Amino acid sequence: MALDAKIPSGPLQDKWAKHKRDSKLINPANKRKFTIIIVGSGLAGGAAAATLSELGYKVKCFCYQDSPRRAHSIAAQGGINAAKNYQNDGDSVYRLFYDTLKGGDFRSREGNVYRLAEVSVNIIDQCVAQGVPFAREYGGLLANRSFGGAQVSRTFYARGQTGQQLLLGCYQALEKEVHNGGVQMYPRTEMLDMVVVDGHAKGIVVRDMQTGEISSHAGDAVLLATGGYGNVFFLSTNAKGCNVTAAYRAHKRGAYFSNPCYTQIHPTCIPVSGDYQSKLTLMSESLRNDGRIWVPKKAEDAKKNPNDIPDSDRDYYLERKYPSFGNLSPRDIASRSAKEVCDEGRGVGPGGRGVYLDFRDAINRLGEDAIRNRYGNLFQMYAKITGENPYKAPMRIYPAVHYTMGGLWVDYNLMSNLPGLHVLGEANFSDHGANRLGASALMQGLADGYFVIPVTLAVYLAGQKPGAVTTDAPEFKAVEEEVRTRTKTFLDIKGKRSVDSFHRELGLLLWDKCGMARNKAGLEEALKKIPEIREEFWQNLRVPGNGTNLNQELEKAGRVADFMEFGELMCRDALDREESCGGHFREEHQFTEADPEVKSGTTQPGEAKRHDDKFAYASAWEYAGKDKPPVLHKEELVFDTVKPSVRSYQ
Repeated sequence: MALDAKIPSGPLQDKWAKHKRDSKLINPANKRKFTIIIVGSGLAGGAAAATLSELGYKVKCFCYQDSPRRAHSIAAQGGINAAKNYQNDGDSVYRLFYDTLKGGDFRSREGNVYRLAEVSVNIIDQCVAQGVPFAREYGGLLANRSFGGAQVSRTFYARGQTGQQLLLGCYQALEKEVHNGGVQMYPRTEMLDMVVVDGHAKGIVVRDMQTGEISSHAGDAVLLATGGYGNVFFLSTNAKGCNVTAAYRAHKRGAYFSNPCYTQIHPTCIPVSGDYQSKLTLMSESLRNDGRIWVPKKAEDAKKNPNDIPDSDRDYYLERKYPSFGNLSPRDIASRSAKEVCDEGRGVGPGGRGVYLDFRDAINRLGEDAIRNRYGNLFQMYAKITGENPYKAPMRIYPAVHYTMGGLWVDYNLMSNLPGLHVLGEANFSDHGANRLGASALMQGLADGYFVIPVTLAVYLAGQKPGAVTTDAPEFKAVEEEVRTRTKTFLDIKGKRSVDSFHRELGLLLWDKCGMARNKAGLEEALKKIPEIREEFWQNLRVPGNGTNLNQELEKAGRVADFMEFGELMCRDALDREESCGGHFREEHQFTEADPEVKSGTTQPGEAKRHDDKFAYASAWEYAGKDKPPVLHKEELVFDTVKPSVRSYQ
């Protein structure tokens, strides 16, 4: 199948305006006849639900939390990017576009990325109008700070609670529409499968997580805004409920999964402290504005009190290796650099898996009160988790799985190859390439929900008869029966191992073989081992209780079953992509002393080495059926405006 991204023709800066001008419209009276199903109520899903309802559509919005306010968007801390250039430091829409494209190692579409940068300026105005309490300068103007991968200050923030405040603004808009009758909310309801009628996505099958009731819902289009798949690694910064089920169920119904090997390792997380942990905690990238990252120069100093190590014996390795960007180097580069110094034996803390994030110099320069005003809640969180005072001693941090750049394939309209299925936010693959710049997740979620999908959804709906498909269609009954059978199977296995034991085994294998560094032998080993784990899962799983009431083990079983299959797809994609780019670092593909780029000083040994002649494409994997290898489709990436180059932050 040919992948048509439907990128508008014409100059890059005119594409979105041209697309809006040329797109089909639906008149207000007819909008009321269409029912839109939205799965997920975070920033992308909640913004889409509120906006589409305001336009007149009937919206059904589903979330597995007890309230949209508990969506994982709330966990975003540091800020949201926008090309406002309030600092007058040289920022522009084009510079945000370029930084994002380069930050993703030239593995994303120019058209989508430029639209994201263009729309970013409107997001801030929207959120301010909603009352989001962004930080302000003394004179009342909105404040900005720097984030990784940029040399300008374009990140708007609300202390270390930016995601929470943006979500509250979105939630209020959503609840207004719930009150007005335009949105019907279904909390504590999990999507377990998708229904396809005549080749179009027309509904979902869900389970009420409190009563166990399985039911179907039909609509004229389905929007997935269900976040990323980082929890496939078991330990990640994601909330424990985050999963791949909705996207993977859609994949098995025909939607292509794009770039699943692209996962982001965030360099600024609290290190693992023991086997008892079920998740990890992120310390905002914003801390790298004033914190300096270092390790001892000598391995024998790694166990010393950091305050006893003089500057002359400290290696501020990011400042040394990347003087232009320093501690605000992009996440993939900062993460690999932390791993390198720890592998050399210079890591600090338990197991030597940590580096220091030190605020000593900033406190001496600005005073403790200034640092407390900027990052107080983050420092408090660190102190509660570790029992250490970050005002008196450096924080200890280490990379951990955070965001996922892969997702369901979508075109410029955010519609997948499966007609009627639209995918928003982190659940799609479209904007970040092989690495996401900090503070761009919130930007994409709100751009997709508030500004993109309200325009592009009509492109599909204009060719549909509203209400043509109902839950009386036989396809709904068939999928419902599949869901009931699958649920019963989990309960009937009655083995000896818990869901978490399987999840941990899978996750640690993936972290080891498909984490910060990958190689052919390791990926082949994982592809051999995962089916063995999956086979035991289906033979030896133990899910207590029943399916007719609240049963969190049953919920987890379904999610881990999908992780088992998805983890194999992720490794297959990583094995197929024989290059290094962004967060996908194949050890066989890195610059060496012999490369001309290193000899000329363009880059350094050990940096990621792309192969644009072979891999300048987005992979799109088609599910071919049980026990059959997936089929790889390729969307060739076209660069008309920016020529891909060696990604240097020196």
